[in-house]
Amino acid sequence: MNEAMPELTPLPRSFYCSAADVVASRLLGHWLIRVTSAGVVGGPIVETEAYLHDDPACHAFRGVTPRNGVMFGPPGHSYVYFIYGVHYCVNAVCQPVGCGEAVLIRAVEATFGSDQLRRCRSVNGLQSLTNGPAKLCQAMAIGRALNGVDLCDRRSPLYIAQNPQWAKFRAERAPLITTTRVGITRGADLPLRFYLSGSEFISRRGLAAKWIP
Repeated sequence: MNEAMPELTPLPRSFYCSAADVVASRLLGHWLIRVTSAGVVGGPIVETEAYLHDDPACHAFRGVTPRNGVMFGPPGHSYVYFIYGVHYCVNAVCQPVGCGEAVLIRAVEATFGSDQLRRCRSVNGLQSLTNGPAKLCQAMAIGRALNGVDLCDRRSPLYIAQNPQWAKFRAERAPLITTTRVGITRGADLPLRFYLSGSEFISRRGLAAKWIP
């Protein structure tokens, strides 16, 4: 699925100034891009989760800490954290300065640089490369060093680019579905997970779902 690299234009900072649940839905179909020494890798985002400031599952819920400080900074930056002592997860920070919210990127379609993705994550099947938050971070070499980078800057090693065929892509992967989030105990009943059901890269199906026209 190594497609020719199109012209890449990062989404503007204003895109991230809304609440995380709004941004989480709108991000679906835009491209998560990682610039490495071996080339550019990534693909369209197809699954996200929103974490809101008053949400008990949100890392910012109890206030600023050394770990979550970037969540309270300017929108449009990355929040990368370590989980279970093994994996990294990457988020896009939302809302104005002082309001800690973020969108977890749960899955992308391995579209650009799949050979390089396989070198970082050796698995059988293209979908297994990036169909989960820890999987995509391993495949795209996203670690703690990328915490706080500017997702709106074309010069960043990690950014989110506008898909010029965004509406067409979403229509092809429709319907957009919202469900409860995966692997949490607090706020587990909140419908804050979003995905494009037509994509083969979704991390988990079968949860109570609602279709969004």
